[in-house]
Amino acid sequence: MMPPKLQLLAVVAFAVAMLFLENQIQKLEESRSKLERAIARHEVREIEQRHTMDGPRQEAALDEEEDMVIIYNRVPKTASTSFTNIAYDLCAKNKYHVLHINTTKNNPVMSLQDQVRFVKNITSWKEMKPGFYHGHVSYLDFAKFGVKKKPIYINVIRDPIERLVSYYYFLRFGDDYRPGLRRRKQGDKKTFDECVAEGGSDCAPEKLWLQIPFFCGHSSECWNVGSRWAMDQAKYNLINEYFLVGVTEELEDFIMLLEAALPRFFRGATELYRTGKKSHLRKTTEKKLPTKQTIAKLQQSDIWKMENEFYEFALEQFQFIRAHAVREKDGDLYILAQNFFYEKIYPKSN
Repeated sequence: MMPPKLQLLAVVAFAVAMLFLENQIQKLEESRSKLERAIARHEVREIEQRHTMDGPRQEAALDEEEDMVIIYNRVPKTASTSFTNIAYDLCAKNKYHVLHINTTKNNPVMSLQDQVRFVKNITSWKEMKPGFYHGHVSYLDFAKFGVKKKPIYINVIRDPIERLVSYYYFLRFGDDYRPGLRRRKQGDKKTFDECVAEGGSDCAPEKLWLQIPFFCGHSSECWNVGSRWAMDQAKYNLINEYFLVGVTEELEDFIMLLEAALPRFFRGATELYRTGKKSHLRKTTEKKLPTKQTIAKLQQSDIWKMENEFYEFALEQFQFIRAHAVREKDGDLYILAQNFFYEKIYPKSN
């Protein structure tokens, strides 16, 4: 057995080594981020140069489908990576661009000047049209900036408690997408049930308040936890400003509807989701389902009641759209063919 002094020295040496390794890993992560940004800038320049070499662009308006822009302002931990990877897998085949909106520290609220830059990019960046933009950004009303043609918004939401549980364990254990990446809460072994029982901040009802503000937008009241106005505005935007909002629990049906309605982007998406290796690419590891007692405690919160009301509202709307777009046969869903036509067309041609 080692003498006490040598044991102490070994412990100190091990601690110093671990600190050194953590510091090196942090530096590698920073270098990786810088490299990713440099590669992204290079890719953008290459695309713009390619378009320039093809000859001067026509001033005439682009074809409607070629001028289309979709924004997927993805809510964290709603299967957004699985869905986004379908867009990446199809972009070369279906001939459109995919761009990730990478905000500093994943802040979903843009500064006013960044809002102006973003709107300008989306509407005038012709080299990137048709384009599919995705990122953790709250809804932005393009109309207030005076643009003539607004982008198409889509999104997916999830049962609020399931989303919070997934996010809680993701911060501690990561997922199978980048298993080696060090997460912010790594090393904290406390379960979600234990966190709720102890009244921890990472599982507090206030952490449920996310899907409503993402749909509400950039107004200050949207981020006022428990605001009834924010929920009403989120509902209004979901109905009036979003082309389609699906739910994580019925993701395949969401993809099927998008393929039927927007084939320019999503042709082949349903089959890819069913058979592709990336269908469920990102799974949070070490996730433990909460007990009934934990769920019941969270459900006593007014914040949960509001977030759940919004989720149920979105689910009802999605199921209504699906009911009028598909038919069921032998347990499978099929998209309905065109169900209208034109007649009594006047004046008659000679």
